[in-house]
Amino acid sequence: MTTLLSAHNLQAFYGDAQALFGIDFELAKGEMVAIIGANGAGKSTFLKTLMGLVKAPRDAIRFQGEHIGGLPPGEIVRRGLALVPEGRRLFPSLTVEENLLMGATVKRPGPWNLKRLYELFPILNEKRLSLGTALSGGQQQMVALGRALMTNPEILLCDELSLGLAPIMIREIYKSMPSITSEGMTVVIVEQDVSMAQQVSQRIYCLQEGKVSLQGRSDELSREQISQAYFGV
Repeated sequence: MTTLLSAHNLQAFYGDAQALFGIDFELAKGEMVAIIGANGAGKSTFLKTLMGLVKAPRDAIRFQGEHIGGLPPGEIVRRGLALVPEGRRLFPSLTVEENLLMGATVKRPGPWNLKRLYELFPILNEKRLSLGTALSGGQQQMVALGRALMTNPEILLCDELSLGLAPIMIREIYKSMPSITSEGMTVVIVEQDVSMAQQVSQRIYCLQEGKVSLQGRSDELSREQISQAYFGV
């Protein structure tokens, strides 16, 4: 399979504090890869670094054969990466539809538009004139996911899709993934629920204290291996 995105010896800092210590990562076109690890392991920092929200050396990240480390986030989005951020971060003064249309301002060509999103998440069509922040947590997550899809990305980065959601909403969100990936969308998910991560992904990376402690095929890693990598015991 063709490598779409890779990181080599990726390090990241918040001021003087180092958060990532030499991450090596590869993502093939069409894959769904899960990133797991305890709180503070560096999962969100890793996604933010890929998106340019945390600075990285230019040659530490390669996307479609070009070095993109340290580029401005807007440029990285225009090239084809999109982030569904932890906490959703909707624009509070905008309606559901206006939040979704913010993704379309990138003007990348592709299959995702309002019509297709409303087919995927009919509740958003019903709520399209409501303020995004007036929705339930699960519905807000659909808006955040839809806004990212509206950029028509090559790679969708999802940070804690299920965090704080009721189990029924988690199932609803993940039920949408086959439709999202059906045309070759490449997806990276940060997920606290290890069982869910194994169920939906082809491969898993486990981070511990800013380093990769385990990687492998999701269906081949044992719970014992994952627990040891997750907790370091």
